[in-house]
Amino acid sequence: MFRSNDRAAPVSAGQQYDVKIEDIAKQGDGIARIQGFIIFVPGTKVGDEVKIEVQTVKRNFAVGAVVQ
Repeated sequence: MFRSNDRAAPVSAGQQYDVKIEDIAKQGDGIARIQGFIIFVPGTKVGDEVKIEVQTVKRNFAVGAVVQ
């Protein structure tokens, strides 16, 4: 499980990753995880397997967009 005080985020802004949407956030965004690190992906639903590009990386989470 990722802990922000243990190490840097395992993702970088501008990089692409293949992910599976595992959950839905309260705001409706899909949630993917890389090494336990949460990535919010708007416009997705549970079970989607998508390629994303990380747009923003914060201390405890990132936001990505689906790449067509």
